[in-house]
Amino acid sequence: MNKVNDKLKQASINYPSWVLTDRQIYDLEMILNRGFYPLSGFLSKEDYESVIHKLRLKDGSLWPIPINLDITNEFSESISKGDKITLKDKEGFSLAVMEVQDIWEPDKMKEAELVFGTIDDSHPGVDFLLNNSNPIYIGGELEYIDLPHHYDYQHIRHTPKTLKDKFSEMGWGNIVAFQTRNPLHRAHVEMTLNSIKDLNAKLLVHPVVGMTKPGDVDHYTRVRCYEHVLKKYPENTALLSLIPLAMRMGGPREALWHAIIRKNYGCTHIIIGRDHAGPGNDKNGNPFYGPYEAQEIIEKYKGEIGIQMVPFKFLVYLPEQDIYKPIDEVPDGVEYKTVSGSELRDYLDKGMNIPDWFTYKEVAEELQRSRPKKTERGLTVFFTGLSGSGKSTLANGLLVKLLENGNRPVTLLDGDIVRTHLSSELGFSKEHRSLNVTRIGYVASEITKNKGIAICAPIAPYQKDRRSNRKLISKLGGYIEVYVSTSLEKCEERDAKGLYKLAREGIVKEFTGISDPYEVPVNPEIVIDSSGIAPEKLVDQIYNKIKELGYI
Repeated sequence: MNKVNDKLKQASINYPSWVLTDRQIYDLEMILNRGFYPLSGFLSKEDYESVIHKLRLKDGSLWPIPINLDITNEFSESISKGDKITLKDKEGFSLAVMEVQDIWEPDKMKEAELVFGTIDDSHPGVDFLLNNSNPIYIGGELEYIDLPHHYDYQHIRHTPKTLKDKFSEMGWGNIVAFQTRNPLHRAHVEMTLNSIKDLNAKLLVHPVVGMTKPGDVDHYTRVRCYEHVLKKYPENTALLSLIPLAMRMGGPREALWHAIIRKNYGCTHIIIGRDHAGPGNDKNGNPFYGPYEAQEIIEKYKGEIGIQMVPFKFLVYLPEQDIYKPIDEVPDGVEYKTVSGSELRDYLDKGMNIPDWFTYKEVAEELQRSRPKKTERGLTVFFTGLSGSGKSTLANGLLVKLLENGNRPVTLLDGDIVRTHLSSELGFSKEHRSLNVTRIGYVASEITKNKGIAICAPIAPYQKDRRSNRKLISKLGGYIEVYVSTSLEKCEERDAKGLYKLAREGIVKEFTGISDPYEVPVNPEIVIDSSGIAPEKLVDQIYNKIKELGYI
């Protein structure tokens, strides 16, 4: 399988080509390496409908998650059923050829409701489906050219075949898979050690290094943590291997999916924990899935998945006894301790020491390096508002205040400055305005990644663009949105350039607030109305809010 199919590669030059997205590359790799067996391609329309309604392929095989190739309208209009297309990575390497079997426009709302049990886009799987995926699906069988190239951790990346060969070489029989997208701590080690002892088994630590939940620890940090933790296990009892899986955070369905995948990798058991693959709470603070729904669905299909479940109970620390115990087994009145994900992030944000009883020193150090306290991280302050609202004035004032503070380099990306130096060829169509905001977001993300402060002050009228920038930048540092909510009437009064007058007369087309909409931000960190208040006082308000949020 690892050998390049040169003959097909040569033939593929003549086919239309589609450049795969990150998630599509992970899905493709899992199809090609047989991690997604029995899939041999992206789902046809009939298979797709069967999966979302029945958790099965059309032939009856159990499969709970739709795996589709989503494409743009433009590309769909250039191909037809029966065509062969080349699937490439972003560097232009050909990975596979697909013969197009079906082309259709799915009902994504229905897909969200059936697969995720909700249309609430605070669910990351729903958000990706509704707001980030392309509108058209195509399905068809794949012909292998080459697997995607990985330059990191090559020694612990295994296909199902190479991992099974390794198990055989080591003489391993019973193998317990531990699915994880987070660093491992002391309770995880205690739990897994108990599991393999009870089952006379070995442990496969099988972390996801494809796509996980937004905000998760990056996989480089996690792998370094895993390597430290594996030293805590007795020799020849635990193995670390990485899986290039794009998670959907689909709760019960995803748990069943994970079980099928680990069966394909040669495991006999899989640990399924409390709220396995769940994304947490919805917009109203209620959990998307019940705590044990994942375990219940595995139990329901245990007769045909070919792998046994090891239920994992939530462990807490009992300081008086210096032991870990399932929370539902702790007697009333007995003191126990735990650290939630949000509490751990709070420790890191404030530069506090993580308790020794919770994690190992080596893991704590890795986490502290990857997530320094807020005052040492990069930051983007993103102003948005109508033309004439006061964004530029406030952004320039904030620039001076932050330079006075002096602990990090500060860069101002004002709308006019960016238009002059970065987007001079762009007009003011909706597409061009979106592209301009995207460019600003990219530059700000690089500044933030390198621990500087970026101040952005475009109009940025569209929620989708602002949301995309928040997603991009929040992975790299802090992000604060400042909505300058000055009224349209006040903005027109201040119109030194006469643009509003020209827009009212129809001379200037597609002008935000007049002939083109401004979409009011949803839940910005700061809301400022610049009418009738001295700019110095407003800048102080913004500065103090940033300080209150812990970034200065």
